[in-house]
Amino acid sequence: MNEKALFQQIADGSEEAFRELFTLYMPQVYPMIFRMVEDADMSEDILQDTFLSVWTHRGKLPGIVNPRAWLLRIAYYKSLTALRNRKTHRKAAEAISAELRSPFAASTSEESITCKSIIRLVRQAVEQLPPQQQKVYLLSREKGYNIREIAGLMKLSEQSVKNTMVRALKFIRAALEKAGYSPLFIATVLFLNYR
Repeated sequence: MNEKALFQQIADGSEEAFRELFTLYMPQVYPMIFRMVEDADMSEDILQDTFLSVWTHRGKLPGIVNPRAWLLRIAYYKSLTALRNRKTHRKAAEAISAELRSPFAASTSEESITCKSIIRLVRQAVEQLPPQQQKVYLLSREKGYNIREIAGLMKLSEQSVKNTMVRALKFIRAALEKAGYSPLFIATVLFLNYR
């Protein structure tokens, strides 16, 4: 079946034609995405997002002149967007991490104001943690101790410290999500210096 006929069937709602399109193009689209982002998990997400866009906008498919080029272009732009987001998240997370290590650094840039806002949210969440979770979090993040050192200081098993840290991070993550930050950004901020 030619591509345009396949596109027409997908436009008509055929899931079987959609699966056929995925089988036909996945071996071409995935390697292109992976070459751009160099990350298998991100590549799979972009691949799914690309084909989701095809299905979501299937009403436009009959008007597409070159189906292969159109599909590759969608994947290309989604890959670029993902790379930009990753770079932005990494840059912000590094800035936040630096601010957390040096909370008295003077800066008036817009980026610094955003960082300080996030730091304030994190600190408010930390203040609401149960005492043991708060202590583990602060020893790790502000004092720079690793899991083994915290276990020794608090006379706990390393597994207990890990579990406590996971619960603390889960609570802080929920607070940041409630404030509207994306899960990827939050993961980068919270786990950037996790020891």
